[in-house]
Amino acid sequence: MSVYAPQVSLPEESKKLFWKDLDEVTQEVPRSEKLFIGGDFNGHIGAETAGYDGVHGGFGFGERNAGGVSVLDFAVAFDLLVANSFFKKKEDHLVTFKSRSCKTQIDFFLTRKENRRSCKDCKVIPSEFLGTQHRLLVLDVVCKDPRRP
Repeated sequence: MSVYAPQVSLPEESKKLFWKDLDEVTQEVPRSEKLFIGGDFNGHIGAETAGYDGVHGGFGFGERNAGGVSVLDFAVAFDLLVANSFFKKKEDHLVTFKSRSCKTQIDFFLTRKENRRSCKDCKVIPSEFLGTQHRLLVLDVVCKDPRRP
C-alpha cells in the first residue's frame, strides 16, 4: 500500500479519518499475505525506541511527535514494524524530507514483524536532482519463490 497522511496543519478530524481508513484497509489484508505499507506519514518517530521495542528498531531520526506516536501505535495494533528504523544509517540515508532549514524523517515503510528477515536494507537515496523536497526511500526485500526449494 502507498499512503499519504494529512499534514500537521490540517484538522484533527482529517487525521482521524486517515487512520480509520488505513485501519479498515489493513484489516482486509489476510495474515497469510505479505504486507508492505510505504509513504509519507507526516509524523516523526524519533531516534529512540522509548516503549516501542520490536516496532521501532532504534535507528530513527530527530524527536518523536504526536504524528510519530500515531505511526507507532498503528504498527503496534497490527503487529508491524517500521523498517527504516532497523537499519543504522548516516544522516544522509535517514532524512526523507529536506528543505533549506528543515531536515526530517516522515516517510516510512511498515511491514509485518514476520517479514523482518526479508528486509535486507532500507535507505534514502540522496540526490540534488529530485524536483521535490522528499527524498527517495528504498526498501530492499528478498522474496523467496515458494515454487523453488
